[in-house]
Amino acid sequence: MNEQDYDRLLRIKTAGTLQLLNQSIHYNRYEATPYEALDALFNEYELKRTDGVVDFGCGKGRLPFYVHHRFHVSVTGVEMSGPLYQDALENKAGYMQKVKKTRGFIRFERGLAEEYEVEPADNIFYFFNPFSVQIFMKVVNNILKSVEQYKRAVDLILYYPTTEYIQFLESASIFKLLKEVKVHELYDQNENERFLIFRFGD
Repeated sequence: MNEQDYDRLLRIKTAGTLQLLNQSIHYNRYEATPYEALDALFNEYELKRTDGVVDFGCGKGRLPFYVHHRFHVSVTGVEMSGPLYQDALENKAGYMQKVKKTRGFIRFERGLAEEYEVEPADNIFYFFNPFSVQIFMKVVNNILKSVEQYKRAVDLILYYPTTEYIQFLESASIFKLLKEVKVHELYDQNENERFLIFRFGD
């Protein structure tokens, strides 16, 4: 299915989104993860119904709707942009008409990623380069504080990972690389078109 077909299936509108939303050097432009890439990732990385997913910089909510529809897990989208947050809420209204009763919740919170209060049930965290490595470090620190309080394994999923993100995780964190899922073969593009999954805990 192409982007528009997937959106129609989920009764949402996320295709063709690409915009600069903040002039700060710490926050990057919004771009939805391609559905083809999500298919490639989740064909190799299964979610359990007990998982709780958080998408930092969720935009209009493509990843939250995708994983909720495919795995029936609880998922939270965190978005700082007011217009994109409103788009996500509108998409949720259409999506919920389709799914009716379902396991797992889907919700959106407007705010800065570094101010998100990590829940004990949150164990999978998704990043498509939404902000600078300085903010990424703060978010990872918040995740680890939650793990100290509520012991559990946690995964970080990076799409199109930056060198700065990778260097921080490999040299200055307790996370270890669990899996790489290559996507660039789908697009005939560069080798950065991939997912890296880092894990801490059993």
